[in-house]
Amino acid sequence: MFARTERLLLRPGWREDAQALYEAIRDPGIIRNLASAPWPYGLSDAEAFLASERGPHEPCCLIFLRTLGAPKLIGGTGFGRMPDGRHELGYWIARPYWGLGFATEAGRAMIDIARGLRLKTIEASHFVDNPASGRVLRKLGFKPTGAIVERYSAGRAARAPSRSFELNLGGESAAACDMREAEAPEKACAMAA
Repeated sequence: MFARTERLLLRPGWREDAQALYEAIRDPGIIRNLASAPWPYGLSDAEAFLASERGPHEPCCLIFLRTLGAPKLIGGTGFGRMPDGRHELGYWIARPYWGLGFATEAGRAMIDIARGLRLKTIEASHFVDNPASGRVLRKLGFKPTGAIVERYSAGRAARAPSRSFELNLGGESAAACDMREAEAPEKACAMAA
């Protein structure tokens, strides 16, 4: 799956991306907020991740900042399958690009991909000590389920409390939501039906 936004290009990772992926993600402040990425993170971990198989309803994309030259890898996003079969959105952004809206922009593109895949709902969560991720999820229209569950983080080598969210995909597209919010910012965009 490929997606292009105002500032970003989302595309599958290729073997040739291993070095750039390794350099972007090897920050312990990123890894500790991911469920499955190991710490320390090595080049072989990036290579193994890029070589892993994905199901047709589990697209995984690297996030590239579009520039006048070659795009620059700044993060990753994708859908994983939870043990009960539900789809979960995950994402990360390299530290130099935190706070610039890239996670939200990539998340909107992934929601549109989910609609194209005809997914009914998407789950997401964030570790309680990472409130910035919760703000991203709320901007994307995810609603808190009220559940806080212990979740394992390979980067922490421990379980930590995680807040759960859900997005019902019966509503409008993320792009339509953005346009409506730009025209009437005082009105909240309801992504769920």
